Amino acid sequence: MMTCKERSTLIEKLGVFLENKEQLAPVAARIMAYAILKGKAGTTFEDLVVDLCASKSTISTHLNHLQDLKKIEYFTKLGDRKKYFIIKKDTILISIDQMVESWNTEKEVHLEIRDYKEKVNKSGSLNEDEEFDLDFHDDYLQYLEEATNSILRLKTKIIERTN
Repeated sequence: MMTCKERSTLIEKLGVFLENKEQLAPVAARIMAYAILKGKAGTTFEDLVVDLCASKSTISTHLNHLQDLKKIEYFTKLGDRKKYFIIKKDTILISIDQMVESWNTEKEVHLEIRDYKEKVNKSGSLNEDEEFDLDFHDDYLQYLEEATNSILRLKTKIIERTN
């Protein structure tokens, strides 16, 4: 069983990661981290205020912002007036799509750079010891292709599990 201190440390660590990766304010990132660790059970507004040691207005502002960004959603329970906040199910799929788009753009740039360097090498304007080494670009393009294929396989598995 995880202690409260261990959970708080993990929330902070995950929060810092999400802050950078998702370009979120620190409290918004901690809210996401907290919701991730609560899972399907969800977390209430009151839990967030107490456990993240933030004011009601701060939590409210960031919850609204995260909902606007479509990163979190809430559900209610019959007979319970509370909202239970959870990570939106398609958040990881959106993140994967953004990753693939970024890698595809990076591949296009590296292909152009590689093609340019290859043309310069073939032009004969450089001495043999000045010629560009194209191996890095070939290896990096292969890496990007393999990474893209791998993350797309993960996306397929996620979709299959949720259907």
